[in-house]
Amino acid sequence: MKAFARLSSEPILVHSQVYSPDYVIVLDPYIYKVVDVTEGLKKNGTVIINTKRKPNEIGLSGWRVATVDATGIALELNLVVAGQPLVNTSILGAFAKATDEVKLGSIMKVVQKTWSGAAGEKNMKATELAYERLVKWWEVGTQ
Repeated sequence: MKAFARLSSEPILVHSQVYSPDYVIVLDPYIYKVVDVTEGLKKNGTVIINTKRKPNEIGLSGWRVATVDATGIALELNLVVAGQPLVNTSILGAFAKATDEVKLGSIMKVVQKTWSGAAGEKNMKATELAYERLVKWWEVGTQ
């Protein structure tokens, strides 16, 4: 399954597939093994993958690769619905750190507004932990 999002400080008037993304977020920790997740990715683009593996273990040379165990964070915090770990807020924290497109504080405010009580606290913690635990390959000196 593919989904697309556009970020801009200006109004977005295009509502079609993104053919040349700046960033790719991979929620399924195994999909990058069977699908070319870098298809169309712009030069110097970034791939953020939900996995326990380190970026240099992924095998996506020539790209900026960042990894975070969003599934592990969800399980650690018991962010589970119908037996499935919820990785969405973790990935938001990872995206903030990997790209600098959005500040962690801005994401935390939205998460706090969206979920109240214990659910809000868990989701904010997931966002924060993913931000802290994200590993960027281009900072490890392999590129």
